[in-house]
Amino acid sequence: MRNSVWIGAILCFIAAVSWGAMFPVAHAAFKYIDPFYFTIIRYGSVTIILAAILLWKEGKQAFRLEGKGLHLWFFGTMAFTVYNLFIFWGEDLLGEPGVMVASIMESLMPMISIVIVWMMFKKRPHFFTLLCVLLSFIGAVLVITKGNLKAFLGATDHVIPSLLILVAVIGWVIYTMGGSEFSSWSALRYSTLSCLLGTVTAAVIVAGATLFGYISVPSESEIKAVTPHLLFMIIFPGVIALLGWNIGVSILSPLNGLLFINFVPVTTLSISLFQGNPVTMFDLLGTSFIIVALLSNNIFVRMLQKKETKQPAPTKLRESIS
Repeated sequence: MRNSVWIGAILCFIAAVSWGAMFPVAHAAFKYIDPFYFTIIRYGSVTIILAAILLWKEGKQAFRLEGKGLHLWFFGTMAFTVYNLFIFWGEDLLGEPGVMVASIMESLMPMISIVIVWMMFKKRPHFFTLLCVLLSFIGAVLVITKGNLKAFLGATDHVIPSLLILVAVIGWVIYTMGGSEFSSWSALRYSTLSCLLGTVTAAVIVAGATLFGYISVPSESEIKAVTPHLLFMIIFPGVIALLGWNIGVSILSPLNGLLFINFVPVTTLSISLFQGNPVTMFDLLGTSFIIVALLSNNIFVRMLQKKETKQPAPTKLRESIS
């Protein structure tokens, strides 16, 4: 049991660090290639690798959609079209600040999921959780605006890319929540088939953008220049992080797994400092706010669960009836 917990923790840690590192790596690649073709080449490769692993592990029958094709396509599109295209598009439009903005938005996923559950299922969170959501939002605003909200709102070239990143992150949250509809499938099967359908949708969009002249097919020299970046993005944030996170969370539980999201902005900050990129006081302060909010809410939820397990059975029964 202890060994499996350690394995789950290591997998979640590697996934979170990989996601934190992918934004600086992608930013370096965007000097040579646009984010659209970068994403298609990356996830086209990831899809092939995952499909080969699924075929080897579970056989041809694992590729059957079992009447869930439409739902699978929707959730795959949320993750591998909306998330992957929009988050890197927004990062590229923002330039250097986009690295931290994308990372901070990524770390807001647990808080965004709380808001979505509240809106969709009318399940109002506890007041303390709402305070944590507010604190994390303030932290994100500090990083995105660099402490100058008025100037940020007056610059549409900053607002629109930030909204693209926010929409991207919401897309991944929806994808994660959709996994519960495929609980009878393995993490590998859900990851592979959703990645396949979502990447096909993304490829159609990229093809259309190319035909309309918004983007152009990268040259051989451009692809060669970003090969090291692509290899990292395919292996770590792609295959290992995608599978590792799903498996790790299944071992540790979503509550424990979400703690590792804290390593996303920390990794991005560390790499940015190592690369000599400017990191402002607002980046540090905003990141700290989000980490404190995530940790505090996690501890609060644990205390609630512990309290509920200690309640006498009759009390729980009366509460469920009322």
